[in-house]
Amino acid sequence: MYKNFFKRFIDFILALVALICLSPLLLVVTIWLYFANKGAGVFFFQERPGKNAKIFKVIKFKTMTDERDAQGRLLPDADRLTKVGRFVRSTSIDELPQLINVIKGDMALIGPRPLRVHYLPLYSKEQARRHEVRPGISGWAQCHGRNDISWTKKFEYDVWYVDHLSFMLDVKIIFLSVMKVLKREGISKEGSATTEAFNGHN
Repeated sequence: MYKNFFKRFIDFILALVALICLSPLLLVVTIWLYFANKGAGVFFFQERPGKNAKIFKVIKFKTMTDERDAQGRLLPDADRLTKVGRFVRSTSIDELPQLINVIKGDMALIGPRPLRVHYLPLYSKEQARRHEVRPGISGWAQCHGRNDISWTKKFEYDVWYVDHLSFMLDVKIIFLSVMKVLKREGISKEGSATTEAFNGHN
């Protein structure tokens, strides 16, 4: 009953309340990023697969500029990530606009993180089970290392969550996620400014 009805209802109410309460912070960050991103815009929209691999557009704060080299190619992520963007990422503030995705029903507060669309053909049958539920702003994998664990472990945690989804587990993940954010743990792999690309299941 929780998985099929109450989870969506609770997500909608909590996301709406959070969006209203956090609106002053979101406004300040929007203005801050407007100047820091050097004309690259404030929000980042990207297609991601949701429940049953249905494609939707995820909304995040943009933390990098669009600066390019002499040949017109985007500079490496580490060079485009601004000081403001680094702070916004490290505190997970960049994820807050996804509350809008939760209200729309594209996402849940808790669930496997929505990944890139071009990863879809790369999943094993077991890994693809992560799409049996709505993707979340945070999830079981994020509580066990966020971006600082292997793709194999991430998918194991995602599928484990699908099989054990419950109200108490979601409450636990919310608590653990807050702790992770406060400690700023697992933001990225050592030596990498952003998450490493997934190249296929093992």
